[in-house]
Amino acid sequence: MQNVVIALLLAAVIGLAVRRTLKKARRGGGCCGEHEGAPLRVTVPDRSKAHYPYEITLSIGGMTCENCARRVENALNSLDGVWATVRIDTHTARVLCKEPPDAASLSQAVRQAGYVVLDQSGR
Repeated sequence: MQNVVIALLLAAVIGLAVRRTLKKARRGGGCCGEHEGAPLRVTVPDRSKAHYPYEITLSIGGMTCENCARRVENALNSLDGVWATVRIDTHTARVLCKEPPDAASLSQAVRQAGYVVLDQSGR
């Protein structure tokens, strides 16, 4: 009888672990937005690189997954005259601007998304 109870408890624990793992797999990782789906991509209406003569590269701290990168990218792409691409593998954001980049507003957008600009370089 005691073995049956232990087996049932073990099966219940394994079942809960599998359920939680599947839920995380469907809804994204636990680092950001554990109970949310991946954020929708903010699309930039003007995608002609010829209209963006300025470029700045931001080193971003705090990103750990693709959802993090999407949040930073969306925050930057929400700004007027900005087209950003964020890479999680290098923890950088390549930001193209129609006007000379305002580093303070770019940093503020990243900060409001929950991350931090560690360094910046531009041309």
